[in-house]
Amino acid sequence: MATFTMFVAACSKNDSQQPEKQSEKQEGVKTSAPLTGVEAKVESPERAVAVTINNHPKARPQSGLSQADIVYEVLAEGDVTRFLAIFQSEKPENIGPVRSARQYFIDLAQGYDALFIAHGYSPEAKKTLASGTIDNINGIQHDGTLFKRASFRKAPHNSYITFKNIEKGAKDAGYDLSKAPKPLSFLTDEEAGNLEGDAASNVKVAYSQNSTFTAEYKYDAQKEKYTRSSEGAETVEYDNDKSVLLDNVIVIEAAHTTKDEKGRRDIDLNSGGKAYVFQKGIMQEAEWKNEDGRILPYKDGEPMKWVPGKTWINIVPEMTMVSFGE
Repeated sequence: MATFTMFVAACSKNDSQQPEKQSEKQEGVKTSAPLTGVEAKVESPERAVAVTINNHPKARPQSGLSQADIVYEVLAEGDVTRFLAIFQSEKPENIGPVRSARQYFIDLAQGYDALFIAHGYSPEAKKTLASGTIDNINGIQHDGTLFKRASFRKAPHNSYITFKNIEKGAKDAGYDLSKAPKPLSFLTDEEAGNLEGDAASNVKVAYSQNSTFTAEYKYDAQKEKYTRSSEGAETVEYDNDKSVLLDNVIVIEAAHTTKDEKGRRDIDLNSGGKAYVFQKGIMQEAEWKNEDGRILPYKDGEPMKWVPGKTWINIVPEMTMVSFGE
């Protein structure tokens, strides 16, 4: 089984301004997005869209990640991680590089009843997609039409899709994009400003001995958000260098097993286990549960609420150590 090490560098908690209040459009009617708890920048489509995104060094920096409401980071074959980016409150102009599906990406997308986008698939994922159990658009069938190959990168790190083409593909396939996902639970301004736990302004998540895919998060007390980096380079947008800014960073441990000679994995996303929740520069230990396909943290038997904003969930092999330091 792959080993995992996470180091958390603690610091004193800084006084910070309270997060912005949820916006209202008219006559006191809240229009907060279901997966962020803040005002949605777009009203349509209301359905979530989940895209498998490449995280190979040759695919960095990616396009669209800063506009995802939720991103899952999960191991694929070997030490390589991939992202499942879930979009609902914002529509990026361009998303990618898009990579191939694995069964656990499909399972996670189903937790939000999302339209699933990928380019390629494992044998198991291919069967699931062909069964029609999840609405999906795949680059294998639409390479060169809905999906375009970027000239500045080489395959398989150069497949992109625009949100307009996602909407076109959904319309052509007869998929309904009108139903919004069930909303998550969010902290109030007062609750978010009074979190208790271990101060943690620097977080390092190592999926294996290969530092290429180690994720680091740093808390910006002025912005009250975490930034993310890999190999010392901040995670930003390819087109404009816009930073990925996060309000919730969640690390969960799950059993990983290798299932075939290609190194493909089974990941147990049903049994629950340990979790670490980072919000406002504070770390809280928790447990995670799978609720209808959603990975949610619990503390003292009660579901934890999220800080309004963007969320990144790291799904890692069972941890070998969690340490804190100045």
